[in-house]
Amino acid sequence: MSSGVTVAVVGATGAVGETTLKLLEQRRFPVKSLHAYASERSVGKTVTFSGESMPVEKLGPSSFKGIEMAFFSAGAAQAKEFAPIAAAAGAAVIDKSSAFRMDPKVPLVVPEINAHALRGHEGIISCPNCTTIITVMPLKPLHEAGRLRRVVATSYQAVSGAGVKRIEELRVQTQAWARGEKIEPKYFVDQIAFNLIPHTDPFGPDGYTGEEKKLINEVRKILELPNLAISPTTVRVPVFTAHSIAINAETELPISPAREVFRQFAGLQVWDTPEQNRYPCRSQSKARTTASWAASARICRIPVR
Repeated sequence: MSSGVTVAVVGATGAVGETTLKLLEQRRFPVKSLHAYASERSVGKTVTFSGESMPVEKLGPSSFKGIEMAFFSAGAAQAKEFAPIAAAAGAAVIDKSSAFRMDPKVPLVVPEINAHALRGHEGIISCPNCTTIITVMPLKPLHEAGRLRRVVATSYQAVSGAGVKRIEELRVQTQAWARGEKIEPKYFVDQIAFNLIPHTDPFGPDGYTGEEKKLINEVRKILELPNLAISPTTVRVPVFTAHSIAINAETELPISPAREVFRQFAGLQVWDTPEQNRYPCRSQSKARTTASWAASARICRIPVR
């Protein structure tokens, strides 16, 4: 790490922070030096990056001196408090929480779709919700080919999206079920092992949960379609990692064949040969994981101020 960018990862010990470190390493991001930040209870722990063990530092107002790029992998509360401080110190902030997604001054970016939104950013760049990203990827080429009119989307969300404690809860409950023991929900509102539950966000007066409203609002912002009709349903499923989503999209113009539209869009892979039992599932995706990441989420150049 002798040349490149000085990077900070906030929330480095959480599920998102750990994945951020792995992706920076796998994609050979030009890191000159890296600082791993977390809350006080994580101080004393270490994280690994490029074969080196690095101490976890306590996050504070003075943490961003000399930082050029800061990845915020913590919650919205920490992002709201510290992301403006990091930006004011001169860092380009990439925030993975919901803190700034709907702020009109903050670009909400999926690089393959709206990288142009990065131009003129004011120091903070927001990442969409996990299911939003996999929703807009096929919707963008469909809109370009036939102009979207209506979208019905149902997501099947793994427990990883709720954090490391929920991942552990699924593991513990599954083991308890196998032993015939009583299952006690701890972090989820109900048993998650061998069960399906509505998303844990509160339901609003319109009948949609907070997670479903995120999908509506974020898809509209990214695609720059403020009036697009979207009806989402989110379900938490007993899967450790990897969200899935089923989409029914209606366009103003006919599209045929849709598979060719998807094949020609950078970042999408068509993996659908039912007659050969080839379709997206864990057993068929292990060998393609790294290649799929590289194809579906390329690093976008972000101007560092």
